[in-house]
Amino acid sequence: MKGAQAIAQLLKAEGVEHLFCFPVNHIIEAAAEYDIRPIMARTERTVVGMADAYSRVTNGRRIGVLAVQNGPGAENTFGGIAQAFADSSPILAFPGGERQERLGFLPTFDPTLNYQHVSKWAARVNQGQRIPELVGHAFAQLRSGRPGPVILEVPQDVQLGPVDEAALAYRPVRGTRSMANPADMRAALKALLAAKKPMIHAGAGVLYAEAWNELREFAELVQVPVMTTLPGKSGFPEDHPLALGSGGLSGPLMAARFLVDSDLIFGIGASLTISSFAAPVPRGKTCIQLNVDERDFNKDYPTAYPLLGDAKLVLQQFIEEAKRQLGRDGKKGDDKVVREVASIRAEWLAQWQPRLDADETPISPYRVMRDVQATLDLRNTVATHDAGNPRDQMSPFWQALEPNSYIGWGKSTHLGYGLPLALGAKVAKPEKTVVNIMGDAAFGMSGLEIETAARNKIGTLTILMNNSRLGGYDKYLPIATQKYGTRYLSGDYTKVAEGLGAYAEKVEKPDEIIPAVKRALKYTQESRPALLEIITREEPTFSKYW
Repeated sequence: MKGAQAIAQLLKAEGVEHLFCFPVNHIIEAAAEYDIRPIMARTERTVVGMADAYSRVTNGRRIGVLAVQNGPGAENTFGGIAQAFADSSPILAFPGGERQERLGFLPTFDPTLNYQHVSKWAARVNQGQRIPELVGHAFAQLRSGRPGPVILEVPQDVQLGPVDEAALAYRPVRGTRSMANPADMRAALKALLAAKKPMIHAGAGVLYAEAWNELREFAELVQVPVMTTLPGKSGFPEDHPLALGSGGLSGPLMAARFLVDSDLIFGIGASLTISSFAAPVPRGKTCIQLNVDERDFNKDYPTAYPLLGDAKLVLQQFIEEAKRQLGRDGKKGDDKVVREVASIRAEWLAQWQPRLDADETPISPYRVMRDVQATLDLRNTVATHDAGNPRDQMSPFWQALEPNSYIGWGKSTHLGYGLPLALGAKVAKPEKTVVNIMGDAAFGMSGLEIETAARNKIGTLTILMNNSRLGGYDKYLPIATQKYGTRYLSGDYTKVAEGLGAYAEKVEKPDEIIPAVKRALKYTQESRPALLEIITREEPTFSKYW
């Protein structure tokens, strides 16, 4: 048996069903031999994005695995790995490596060395007999603690070298999860119940722990409202009376008001990282932080009550203790907070309704958001955004009603990443409608992957908002634009998408949006990608209150 075959055999034992890849790595052929489906994209960054979403929408229960070639393949993959690392996504990457006799000689690219700062763990498979040991440790890293990319570089000589089948005794790896110190949990709960106006700040850790039911039960029990981070969006149903919405670069007024007015913030599965794409926590708040990574405690904000543990297990501890102290129903009869949230929500929507209902042409992006989600069954949809204006226009107003129904990403913002995420989400959840909303600039980064969707029968819906420019860049490029038109773009994306094998349609009037979405969905249900090019105006105003 060769090294590549040994790796494929172990991936099969771990339940891997798909291998996202481009274009040459002996593991690809070996995976096909073991009935693991290779899905070939057009670029390496897309391969990473597909694996990323595959892990996200399955909460890491199924790991997105990818393989790329040595040299340029490993180099081109770096940006996607950095994006996954920023958002703590558990993916397993097998970049090819140069033959080991070439190690240390310029200009050879060394994946193990270069990926160390954008991965949870990076190692080189230096001997075929070590494959079970290293693959097992990789899956242990992927299934325990803080999620993140794991890199196993496999040099060409190891891929093709012999492996003794007797050395391949392997047992699939189990992850570990832990509860918090009971005394620390009780102290944190005491502080929460004593606070005058607490709020919950829920991150992606709620999704990876599959703790959404516990989060909802606890919030209702203590009557504390919940704001999610952008990566944590969908961890709490946004039609719930206690929902404050999601806080990224933009966000709803409810989240902003409570962030300012609250005296205690309970971060659950959240790193509480200062970022341009995360709603800031005003200074002076008492902070409880529940996280699987101790490195996040007292990092950007003082943590008065640190709790190390799994969000699901620790919330179960909180629920049990809260019921002991407050009674079985807790504070459920007190609707003071619910009424306050509803009042702020009504105020916020009144401000934005003219944009959501706008009838002008070019079309308002906010009208696009309104009509697209009004046409979809949101409980059976996975939606994502691209970087820039589509993210900041979409995330406050798109209602995430079910866990993993929205892929929010944002600690790094690689333009064009949304379409690969949509493709990976559809592979993982073929029964779902998967929609990606992007701009015309983002299409330039990954638009050819429409062909990847067509070739692999991945029926995604792409909403391309075309305003023929880099939206919002007038403040960065005023002279260059005035003199040379630097921020203006051009292109007929409907024709491009048709040429790539998708159903495509151009929409120029607001009342055409809903009929066009309905037509496009018929094609996605037949495993064919669809793209709607919607001609929109530049909209520089965002729902941003911080």
